[in-house]
Amino acid sequence: MLLVVDVGNSHTVLGLYEGSELIGKWRVVSATYRTGDELFILLTMLLQSINVNPKTISGCCVSSVVPQLNASLQYVCRHAFDVDPLMVEPGVKTGIILQCDNPKEVGADRIANAAGALSEYQGPLIIIDFGTATTFDVVTERAEWQGGVIAPGVQLAADALFERCAKLPQVDIIPPKNVIGRDTVTNIQAGLTYGYADMVDGLVDRISHEMRATPKVVATGGLAKIIANVGKRIDIVDSLLSLKGLRIIYERNTGTTP
Repeated sequence: MLLVVDVGNSHTVLGLYEGSELIGKWRVVSATYRTGDELFILLTMLLQSINVNPKTISGCCVSSVVPQLNASLQYVCRHAFDVDPLMVEPGVKTGIILQCDNPKEVGADRIANAAGALSEYQGPLIIIDFGTATTFDVVTERAEWQGGVIAPGVQLAADALFERCAKLPQVDIIPPKNVIGRDTVTNIQAGLTYGYADMVDGLVDRISHEMRATPKVVATGGLAKIIANVGKRIDIVDSLLSLKGLRIIYERNTGTTP
């Protein structure tokens, strides 16, 4: 079995594959203070929750944008599963051709998303990940990653309003019935949902114009479905995109399907 781990700034998403079938999926907080022993206990408990013996894990693939956790994750994979994890980093075969000024700057999560999206939907693509940051990745039908856009994430914007504006409350990120809010809460909710949806629609239009193509727009991340429901330009929501990409990258580098 293959364990895939996508470490983001706010959350870590884990998936367990048996062949091409996803048999387990979890989302946990990316706590940088966790030691290798703590992660060992956490992973063991997650696997036990679906009656999987850690010793049956024969491979592990990790994408991480939190370098502080990498050593602990490598420790866990070696001590819990007796495998060396495949870390998505320069030199790893991803199938993605990075056509940008500095390929080393491209986050491993964005590469995993691109690999997963290309395998499922083919190009040309715009891949939008609604995480701590909202990222747009432009990928051609020839698997060329041409660049993209980074904007503050929806939750990050909501947290900033609460922290920096003394009279504004924390709110649930859900679309209100009307764009014109009748109270403070619906004012904020409209800005966070309809505002971000219109930003997405506008950027997709601009990117498509520069691509001189009609790309398929694939969204992933925790808030993807909410924004897709009020926007117009997102074609597909796929919450498993990064996990699919990590499985493909592992198979591409090892030639095996655990």
